[in-house]
Amino acid sequence: MSNPSAHQQIQRIGIIGGSGLQQLPDLKDIQLVECETAFGTPSSPVTLGNLNGVPVAFVQRHGTGHTIPPSFINVRANIAALRSVGCTQLLSVSAVGSLTHDAPPGSFVLIDQFIDRTIKRDKTFFGPGLVGHVPFGDPVCGRMRSVLAAAAETADV
Repeated sequence: MSNPSAHQQIQRIGIIGGSGLQQLPDLKDIQLVECETAFGTPSSPVTLGNLNGVPVAFVQRHGTGHTIPPSFINVRANIAALRSVGCTQLLSVSAVGSLTHDAPPGSFVLIDQFIDRTIKRDKTFFGPGLVGHVPFGDPVCGRMRSVLAAAAETADV
C-alpha cells in the first residue's frame, strides 16, 4: 500500500488493534462491515466510524474475542479489507516487548524499525505472476510517525 502524496486528503485512517486495543471506546456513528478479500477473510468485521471527527476503520488483529494467535493472523486480508473501505493510511497498535530498558512495559513508543518474529503466514502481497520489489529500509511511514508524535506531545502522552 503506498502513502498518499502530501497534497492528497486522507479519506479514512485504518487502525489495527492488538492485545492492548480491542475496541475504540470513543468511536461514533458505528457501522460493521463484513469483508471478503482476495486474500481471505479479515480477523474481524471492519468497524467504521468517526473518532473525534476523523473517519476511521478498525480491525481487531486477534479477532473478536481475541482468539487468533500471532502466527495465524491473516495480515494480508486485514490490510486489504481496510483498503477496500477507503483507508489511505494505516496505524497498527501492538502490545509487544522491547530490546531496551528505556522502554519498559506500559511505555507508549512510536517505532521506526521492527523485528517480525511471526512465522507460518504469508508476508507479501506478491506471488507467482506478480513480482514486486518493496524497499524495507524504512518500514514505518515517517509522515504518519511525525503526526502521531505531535499528537502524543499535545496530549501529554
